[in-house]
Amino acid sequence: MIGLNIVIGLIGLGLVVFVHELGHLLAAKAVGIGVEAFSVGWGKKLWGFTRKGTDYRVSLIPIGGYCKMKGEEMLIKAWESGESTIPSEPGTFYGATPWRRIVVAAAGPIVNLMFAALALSVVWFAGFTIHTFENRIVLASEYGNYNQVQARVATDAGLETGDYVVAINDEPIEHYREIQQRVAQSPNQPLLFQLRRGDRQLERELTPQLNRETGAGQIGILPWVEPVVGSVRPGSGARLAGVQPGDRIVAINGQRVKHSVDFTDKLQDTSGYVQLKVMRNGETQEKQITPARSEDGRREIGISFQPIQMSSPDLGPVGALATGIRETGNTVVLYVRGLGMLFAGIDLTQALAGPVRITYIVGEVATEGFTLGIGAGFTAVFNFLSLLSVALFIMNLLPIPALDGGQILLFVFEGVTRRRLSPKLVYRYQFIGTVLILSLIVFALFSDILFLTGR
Repeated sequence: MIGLNIVIGLIGLGLVVFVHELGHLLAAKAVGIGVEAFSVGWGKKLWGFTRKGTDYRVSLIPIGGYCKMKGEEMLIKAWESGESTIPSEPGTFYGATPWRRIVVAAAGPIVNLMFAALALSVVWFAGFTIHTFENRIVLASEYGNYNQVQARVATDAGLETGDYVVAINDEPIEHYREIQQRVAQSPNQPLLFQLRRGDRQLERELTPQLNRETGAGQIGILPWVEPVVGSVRPGSGARLAGVQPGDRIVAINGQRVKHSVDFTDKLQDTSGYVQLKVMRNGETQEKQITPARSEDGRREIGISFQPIQMSSPDLGPVGALATGIRETGNTVVLYVRGLGMLFAGIDLTQALAGPVRITYIVGEVATEGFTLGIGAGFTAVFNFLSLLSVALFIMNLLPIPALDGGQILLFVFEGVTRRRLSPKLVYRYQFIGTVLILSLIVFALFSDILFLTGR
């Protein structure tokens, strides 16, 4: 499965980078800058053709690609020969005006942003199903198997198990995923929770804590999930004991089960086999099950609980496009806010993903999605590729030498001062950027290794 995830991930990551480099290619040709080579992948050329002076190729290493502008090597030659300026031959990269070079540098990230909006528009136009739970909560602090890793924010703010979250900051909440999204997006930001407790309407203000491993907010809540079996894994203890989807778990070892968290907590406190009481078609049945151990050492019997399904609204082409653009804008805001979290003391080895982890996650999202059906698989892939495209848009526009943003900053300086760039200045500028990027890649790869080894 890991191999399949990586193969699918390489395809997805390659597509996003291809779109980025395609932006550079189209912009260069539009402003009159020659393109010597446009490659999908790196390394040895496997196949290709030449058209209008550009060598289009597919290369051996299927990660990323590049767009080689005409005359880019003039920088190195001018630096090595000690020239005071970079030669400006017509049709070359450094022969173009600074403003045309800015257009070329910015085109890659901009096309990534357009691709993200298009991908999300397709998702909204095609429609999708959300698997989630109702907007009812359980306090993690009440269960010993959770309170060591969850914040106590909700408990200290006066929320109670069984509360329904009907709105956050006056925005209606329909299901638990919306609660997760608002909390995750708001670390260290006050939120006003509007609750329904029995026949009372209450308000509680709280501030999500920053999870230093993920950069997300957390308040110490879990979804209230009715203990109704949704699926049973083949070969599991529950399947062998005859547990079926639709069974409602009433008790475990004689103790009443209120919800899924309650069941899981009670299961961890058992040893040996467990006696399960389930309700099926109005009749009570007893099931004796021997739990197994999951990868993280927790006891499990091989069941998942029944979620609720919610369908996206039916949108026409215009509505889907508008929603895709709006969602892309929201994602940009979240990423920019997330960059600020990098300086808030989060664990970078957990929060920063490199190419290996990104490739694996793209593949994992795709394969898990396709297990739910072709439509769900493509929805998951398009959603993740849109997130990746927005990330590429923002990261490449950072004012770091060797990235598009750093190049734009350099060309703006040249255009404003109306002074030709010094090869020595540009070379040193690019060298610093290259060192920074390589250091970041090494750190990210180290982070990826820790991720894949489970440390």
